[in-house]
Amino acid sequence: MKSSNPQQRLIIGAFILLIGVLALADNLHFFNAQDIIRFWPTVFIVVGALKLSNTRTRSGTFVGGGLVLLGISMTLNYMGIISFHLRDWWPLIIIMAGLAMIFKDKLRDADGNGLCAQENSNESNIDVVAVMSGHQGNVASQDFRGGSVTAIMGGAEIDLRNAVIQTEAVIDITAFWGGVSLKIPKDWRVVNNGIAFLGGIDDSSEPTIDANKRLIITGTAVMGGVEIKN
Repeated sequence: MKSSNPQQRLIIGAFILLIGVLALADNLHFFNAQDIIRFWPTVFIVVGALKLSNTRTRSGTFVGGGLVLLGISMTLNYMGIISFHLRDWWPLIIIMAGLAMIFKDKLRDADGNGLCAQENSNESNIDVVAVMSGHQGNVASQDFRGGSVTAIMGGAEIDLRNAVIQTEAVIDITAFWGGVSLKIPKDWRVVNNGIAFLGGIDDSSEPTIDANKRLIITGTAVMGGVEIKN
């Protein structure tokens, strides 16, 4: 299995390369780096693009698209093309979070996955979103297949020790200024295909010798952390 998603490697690699080139040019006095600091919201665009490229859920598309739109709006504002001030619009995040909680049962994908997973779930796929908030969940599915976990300036803790994988499961994780913690059984073996940038993905699980179930981790940790343990 490949060590990571090629699309993710391309996007993050290009972003890191650009930062390095600009830093070098600034040190050589080709231009003043302060002229490009106003483009820092492109971080939101990169994270959103990564989420869109790897998500299979409605909530993942919603979060990824929102981050891209936020990054573009802020960048255009700094360029003087439009007038956009985050301090005027940040209450929308709270409004959307409230609507998501109220209409959680109606905001479901075709497969029956909710926008925010319930605290106790027997569903085969999870779909957890924690934006400036915390989420704790316990999954006991006997045919767990994976899903999506997104933590943006928030945290999510998912207990999978009562879940059962038939062969393998894939969880796409996005930790952006946030943290995700997964507790897994000892008969699961972790395959880490995720990418960390100014963050970390720590697998401290200790599988048994005969562990034959695979939990594949994809996604990114940007200025955030992912912890996997027993």
